[in-house]
Amino acid sequence: MALPNDPVMLACVINTKLRDDFSSFEELCGDLDEDRAVLEAKLDEAGFFYDEQLNRFVKR
Repeated sequence: MALPNDPVMLACVINTKLRDDFSSFEELCGDLDEDRAVLEAKLDEAGFFYDEQLNRFVKR
């Protein structure tokens, strides 16, 4: 599955996958063969950060 380039859409897709399919962001990245640091950097630029307790990206 190709992830969207738009950071807001990326956050929506990742959060949906985290809610429905994965118990952690690390697990999602491994399954999708994505670099965690790259995804976090893209989302950070748009003001999102990963909240481990919520298992989702939230806006600052």
